[in-house]
Parts: sequence; C-alpha cells; structure tokens
Amino acid sequence: MKKIPLTSRRKFLAQSAAALGFPSIIPSSVLGQNAPSNQITMAVFGWGMMGPGNTNNFMAQSDCRVLAACDIDKRNLEKAVGTINGYYKNTDCKGYHDYREVMARKDIDTVMLALPDNWHALTAIEAAKNGKDIYGEKPLARTIAEQQAIVSAVRRFGRIWQTGSWQRSEDNFRIGAEIVRNGLIGKLTHVEVGLPSGHNDFAKTGDKRSVTPPPPELDYEMWIGPSAMQDYIECRVHKNWRWDYNIGGGQLLDWIGHHCDIAHWGMDMDGSGPLEVTPVQVDMPPRTDIWNTATKYRAEARYEGGILMTLAGGHEDIKMGTKWIGTDGWVYVNRGGAYDSSNPALKQIIKKREGDKVVESAKAPKLGDDVIKTRLYETPGHHRNFLDCVKSRKPTVTPAETAHRSALPGHLALITFLTGRALKWDPAREEILGADTEAAKLLGREYRAPWKLEA
Repeated sequence: MKKIPLTSRRKFLAQSAAALGFPSIIPSSVLGQNAPSNQITMAVFGWGMMGPGNTNNFMAQSDCRVLAACDIDKRNLEKAVGTINGYYKNTDCKGYHDYREVMARKDIDTVMLALPDNWHALTAIEAAKNGKDIYGEKPLARTIAEQQAIVSAVRRFGRIWQTGSWQRSEDNFRIGAEIVRNGLIGKLTHVEVGLPSGHNDFAKTGDKRSVTPPPPELDYEMWIGPSAMQDYIECRVHKNWRWDYNIGGGQLLDWIGHHCDIAHWGMDMDGSGPLEVTPVQVDMPPRTDIWNTATKYRAEARYEGGILMTLAGGHEDIKMGTKWIGTDGWVYVNRGGAYDSSNPALKQIIKKREGDKVVESAKAPKLGDDVIKTRLYETPGHHRNFLDCVKSRKPTVTPAETAHRSALPGHLALITFLTGRALKWDPAREEILGADTEAAKLLGREYRAPWKLEA
C-alpha cells in the first residue's frame, strides 16, 4: 500500500474528521506534529491511590507517552517521576508543583486527574480551557455545582472526557445492562445499588490523629485549596481524605460513580436522574470528628415510570453491586466478573470461576440480535477507549455528562442525610423543587479565597 506523505496525512485526517461530523480539534500529536512516533502525550496529576495504576495502564499503550507529573507532595512527586522515567529508561518526564504550569504546556495533549474530590473541578476546567482531553477519576466532583461546571467546560471547549468508572468496560456489567435495556426481565420496577460502609485507613496511619505541623514536603495550603482551612492531621490527608466532608464524600460518593453508574446504564438514565430522594437511615458521626462521613446509610430514589432505586451501604439485604428487578425476574452484577439472574436461560458464564477465583477468562457468547436489539457501548479497555476517542473525537463510554448523572443520586442522598428530609428534583432543569433553601445551598460549597469556581 502506498504510504501517504506526512503533510498529506494531516490534511486527510482533518478532512475525514470534518466529513464525519467530528470536531476539527485533533491533538497535534495525532497529526504527527510530535513525530516520529505520532504518540498522544500526557501529563498525570496525583500519585496517591488511583494515580499509579492509571499511569501504568497508559504507559503500557504504545501510542501514549507520559511527559509530565504533578503532585504537591514532593515525596509523591519523586515517586511519580522516578516510576515514569524508569519505565521509559530516560529522563524526559518533568515534575511539577503547580497544575497550571503543566496545563499551559503546548506539547501535552491529554491529562490524567487522580486528585482529592475538592480539586476535581478546578483542574478539569483548567485542562479544558487549555485544550487538553481529560481522563478524570470518579465521582465527577465534590458537589453538584462543581459537576455542572465541569460538564459546561468540557462541552464549551470541545474536549474528550473519560471518567474512571471502568466497570462499563467489563463484559459482565455491559451484558447485565443490555439484558435490562432489552426488556428480558420485563418492566423494570426496582434497582438495588449496594455500596461499601464504614471507614478504611487506606494510608495505614494508625493512631496519627493529633494536630501537628504539616510535613515540609507537603504544600498543605495548596492541598486544602478551595476547601475550608483546617488543622493538619495526618490520618485525614493522603488517601483518607475520603472520610472528611471538607474534602471528600465518604463511601457513598467514593463508590456512587461505579455501581450507580451501571444501574443508570441499564435503566437508560444516562441523561436524566431521580425525581425524588428520601433518606431512610444514616449513621453520621459528628461534623467535628476527624472522619465525619456516613458509615452506614440507606436512601430511596424514585424515577420516571415509578422505578424505585435503593442506595445502601452496610445493610445485609442489599448486596454490593447492582441488581435490577423487573416484572419477569432479576439480573445482578458485581466486580470480579460476578453475574447472576433469576432466569436460567440468562445465566451465562462471563468468566469461568471456582469460588471467588477466576481460573479462566473468556468472553461470553453474545445473545443473538433477535433478542438483543439494543447493543451497548463495548470497549477494548477503559484506558484504550480514552486514547481511541482522543483520536476519533467520538464520545468515550463514560463522558462527563454521564458521570455527572451517575453521581447525582449520591449527591442528592447526601443532602437528604444532612438536612434530614426528602427532596424533589427536576432532572431537566437540575434544581431542587420547592422552597428548601437549606438543601439548595448544599448543591455547592463556598470557595476559600483566592479560589473561584467558573460556571
């Protein structure tokens, strides 16, 4: 086959994108301007729990090159730069303290954001403004107002977004959602979303619960960022920030972007949300506690068509994962390839297992097109899907709007826990109905100066 000259190939790709109706904003590296390897360049932000794994997955892709790392803890930054340069066996990766410096680099096409929830909105919006495509961790943001701002910025600047809700790239979750979407369990009536409960000491800090000066390697002022300033306590910083409402959202919001995301996929609710959310039960530590997020909780959300969703953590009657219940049976999915159904004909084996151990991995045979008339988005892998969409400019399997809608039930449930009463929600206008000013105020957070949230 005749090789197309580089200049002709650039013109061909741009013309092809326009002809297919895709935006003409194609990364310079995809057009060969960062030749010779035509790789997508990336900067990674955050080297805590999710950052290392995401980075390793992207470095394993031959058409992706990580050129920069950013973290405000010098210890983590050194690990990040050392890991990346060690992988490539060079010193090309540069470390940064200020995220804005990285976003301004013209040779960076994409960013991977694995930061505490309070930093999701500011970094994502800055990336979008600077023309970067974004792989961002879940939940989309700390508040509904921040999520709305991210969706607006991604749309306004024409960026590709992938949320780290990787379960959509797994066979069992997709097949379960397809079965529901195609009516194989009858009319959907109820959805159970089982989430974790309690608090985990992810950073293994033990009894380090006293107020101390921050370590010199950590820019604590920057770490707190737009959140309210509070004393430094080691056990609520790295990884454990999830258990502090000043920074994160507890188990509820840490996991809502996974199992509720799958629930919405099967419900065909990626563009909508609940009409009403009611608190049922919550064990909430005092707000003055170091770890003050809900440890055990239960809420109910009602959707159009009378569908009831139960969100629960720490309740034995609601299994971890997603269970759709219809008039003709149920389907259940969870991590580790877990899949089950009340209908023997739907009990396909996604992965051969012995107990909890996967002994053989194989894709299940697809149900025929005579049965599955609505096929859901199938990916070759979550990180691979992001890179492919950066090139094609097609939406990823978990774009920003989808991630926003998937997290809404969790955010709204939290508001009901904090106020102690149900709320009604308009999913089209995205606002709380009625004159509940206390609940409406909780849609966002006041930002600490000089930080500001751009609408």
